[in-house]
Amino acid sequence: MIEHEAILCSQVSETNSVKENTAGKYKTLAMLLLLTAGALLVQGYHPCAEDAEIYIPGIEKILHPQLFLAGSEFFLSHAHLTLFPNLIALSLRITHLPMGVGLLIWQLVSIFLLLGGCWELSGLLFPTARARWGGVCLVAALLTIPVAGTALYISDQYFNPRNLAAFAGVFAVVRTLEKKYARAFLWIGFAALMHPLMWVFPFSMGALLWVMERYESRSHNLYAAVLAVFVFPTLPIAPLPSRAYQEVARLHPYFYIQNWTWYELLGAVAPLALFCWFARLARRRKWGALERLSRACVIYGFVFLAAAVVFDLPARFAVLARLQPLRCLDLLYILLFVMIGGLIGEYILRGHAWRWLLFFLPLGTGMFFAQRSLFPSSAHIEWPGIAPQNPWAQAFVWIRQNTPTDAVFALDPEYMNVAGEDEIGFRCLAERSRLADWVKDSGAASMFPGLADEWGAQVQAQTPWKQLRVEDMRRLKEQYSVSWVVVQQPGLAGLDCVFQNSAVQVCRVPDK
Repeated sequence: MIEHEAILCSQVSETNSVKENTAGKYKTLAMLLLLTAGALLVQGYHPCAEDAEIYIPGIEKILHPQLFLAGSEFFLSHAHLTLFPNLIALSLRITHLPMGVGLLIWQLVSIFLLLGGCWELSGLLFPTARARWGGVCLVAALLTIPVAGTALYISDQYFNPRNLAAFAGVFAVVRTLEKKYARAFLWIGFAALMHPLMWVFPFSMGALLWVMERYESRSHNLYAAVLAVFVFPTLPIAPLPSRAYQEVARLHPYFYIQNWTWYELLGAVAPLALFCWFARLARRRKWGALERLSRACVIYGFVFLAAAVVFDLPARFAVLARLQPLRCLDLLYILLFVMIGGLIGEYILRGHAWRWLLFFLPLGTGMFFAQRSLFPSSAHIEWPGIAPQNPWAQAFVWIRQNTPTDAVFALDPEYMNVAGEDEIGFRCLAERSRLADWVKDSGAASMFPGLADEWGAQVQAQTPWKQLRVEDMRRLKEQYSVSWVVVQQPGLAGLDCVFQNSAVQVCRVPDK
């Protein structure tokens, strides 16, 4: 009888434990969903801003092959190195979702998975729930903080392959810390399929952690051993880049560490000092995973910093700076803020709700207004299906709806830098071909030197834009088959303009 009661009590206890675990998982899921929504509200959403001009046309080209019959080389050069456009296009075909809706869902999924990865990571680093949530909440609040001088954010305000590679990198680090190396390799493989460069950094971190785990107890010369992880093969002396490439590379000073400002350099070096402090603190608290990861971050950061110097200073290695080794800071910043947030939650915020609100509300509000200042002429969240309030975006939407799909446009090569344009991509939103621009196509030419000469020729043909006349537009028509132009108000006499608003006119280029 006593044995029967004991068995029955054990079964009840196990059932209650399962129910508690299930309830805890649902609570965690609900909290992560809430943080995802909050992160979107803070960072905003601008589906065709900035580098979306490079990535989204590749998806549009797969879905509608008749688009971009001219100038596609400036975005297909990226698209051919990744399965990102194929994956997104496939998902849209399967679900039959409109492009705008599908991209927003992918953006939300990428934020959710990044925060989910940070939740799992903080669970390995810290013993308490408040520390775990401190790390996750801090990352959610700081998604759009600049990553030193790399011209990157932790997560962009638009959907792109870096957002996918970011959460994959975090999960790869988590699985490596758990010694589940096969799963870590799968996450790194996914990141490599999404982005041709960003997978290198979680791979290096994972390999470094593996070497530290394997050899630290065997050798006092650990730091010499782990440098073998970062296999920088003996590089042949690179040929001097062409003059056109040198010109386009100068438009991207963040490639070269010698061009960084003092505070950008501080943003690269200061985290390494913090990781040293975290390692000592973790050793005292006997938090093994936090200590090991912190020490790995120090080595990781120093090695890539050295690589950035090597690629930058010798003139013959200048073309190699486009590999941007300091993009390693993107992963490093995620790990840094998980650790900082965890320590703040553990030792400062603790279990006091008012402290959490007092810390995160001002932080989130500050990040919100910083984002508003970047896109002042656009809605903070550009919901799909809602007419844009930005006049440039209104013109681009009109073009998509009212011009032939084979039309070729010319517009100011620096249009994305015009006040009030808010860095909205023409190809991305208008879905029409255009001549090369000074802002985003220069990025393609800087990464793929073979495009530099064509980029230079097209930009030169449109320069100086504000001094061009009707005869110059006719010249562009003869040379590049330009049939339409977008000109700023008050416009240009002699053009047949069929659309205009407060900012621009959309005009046909006349024949001779």
